[in-house]
Amino acid sequence: MSQRPIMIAAGGTGGHLFPAQALSEALIARGHAVELITDDRVAGYGSSFPARRIHHVAAATPSGGSLLKRARAILTLIQGTQAARKIIRAVNPRVLVGFGGYPTVPPVLAAAQLKVPTILHEQNAVMGRANKFLAGRVGAVAKGFDHLARGSARIAAKTRLTGNPVRPSVIQAARRPYPGFQGGILRLLVTGGSQGARVMSDIVPAAVALMTPNERAKLRIVQQARGEDETRVRRAYEALGVDAEVESFFADLPDRIAEAHLVIGRAGASTVSELAVIGRPSILVPLPHALDQDQAANAAVLEKAGAALVIKQSLFTPEWLADTIRQAMLDREGLAAQAFAARRTGIADAAERLADLVERLMSPEEPE
Repeated sequence: MSQRPIMIAAGGTGGHLFPAQALSEALIARGHAVELITDDRVAGYGSSFPARRIHHVAAATPSGGSLLKRARAILTLIQGTQAARKIIRAVNPRVLVGFGGYPTVPPVLAAAQLKVPTILHEQNAVMGRANKFLAGRVGAVAKGFDHLARGSARIAAKTRLTGNPVRPSVIQAARRPYPGFQGGILRLLVTGGSQGARVMSDIVPAAVALMTPNERAKLRIVQQARGEDETRVRRAYEALGVDAEVESFFADLPDRIAEAHLVIGRAGASTVSELAVIGRPSILVPLPHALDQDQAANAAVLEKAGAALVIKQSLFTPEWLADTIRQAMLDREGLAAQAFAARRTGIADAAERLADLVERLMSPEEPE
């Protein structure tokens, strides 16, 4: 028997696909069929996405670049919307859920035009440009953080707090208590998002080099570095005699977060949400020059809760970081308090909350 699916629209980056995947798993567990509509980048991230079918439509970002480039991007979005209309007519979904970014513009626009119940999910603490463009056309907006900037009163009226859905591995890691300080060791996790971050490769080893041999002996470092930085970062720690594990990607990153006493990283929505659900203190360096300053807004959520220290990248120097790590070594009770504060901001059941909202808005099983 054919089952009308729930359609999820998510662009091919981990930041959008991870929460989309968590929702898909929650819906499948409830007996729903799920199909994904995405752009061509999904090949690098979504090959294991839990969906009975994956559809592709063209998408592009019309912000930045030359006038010609923006015009081509707009044309691509128009063509993508036409293709999405054909797919959505054929699939006849009960509801479509968009996870932000310009790859979701064509399917969300097409669904709204075809009168399919439509929901947007905003992962960040400031509404992205694509979601702001689409928000007036959808039935509901789910938000990842309690405060959502750049939303009008009209949008606020249909906004519901669900939190950011996190992967089952994050929920599993959240069951682990904050680690003890056996042997006086401080465990640091350094991450810069799914691709790592050059600033972490430049600053963190240099900060460790400013510490005394006795201080370095009390550090255990796990660092995610971009492929081109991996070797030099590993050699820097080896030269300093520091116990460090350096890789370009950690498939078990939630477990690494749970093992850490302190996390140093960017402030993407997924990172901030996972830190909150697992409950770990952090030093956050928001990505500078972002159009929407979304990472700064995300980081402010944990900073306000007393769970994170937020520093501008221009002030994130080896000297500053070395002093901050030294202070962390001397204030273990403070770190544990920050871990507790982070945990209080987390929404571990975000996927179930979002699934509840989806079920409330979806059309009946029988086709119209």
